Amino acid sequence: MKKLIIGLAFGAAAGLIDILPMLVMKLPLAANLSAFSFWVVVGLLIASADLKLNSAAKGLVIALLVFLPNAFLIGQNHIADLLPPLVMTVILGSLLGWLIGKYGG
Repeated sequence: MKKLIIGLAFGAAAGLIDILPMLVMKLPLAANLSAFSFWVVVGLLIASADLKLNSAAKGLVIALLVFLPNAFLIGQNHIADLLPPLVMTVILGSLLGWLIGKYGG
């Protein structure tokens, strides 16, 4: 149970980090809520998954898999629009996996 709480907490922190630039750009509330909830769910999935990978790789794989459906929507008009969220997914997914692995027990 402790690991799940750690996953939710670090996921929420990653969500806040992800939406800070979005708030500055004044993106719609739905976009901010979507990004925040994405990271909370990813944190929970990383904490509960039993993949035989090191923790950073596990975070990266799970974050990319969860991001995949959004990628189709984000990149449908301009493929270059995928770059910022993909970079955030790679960085925060790996970091989230590492942090949950380190502090989740």
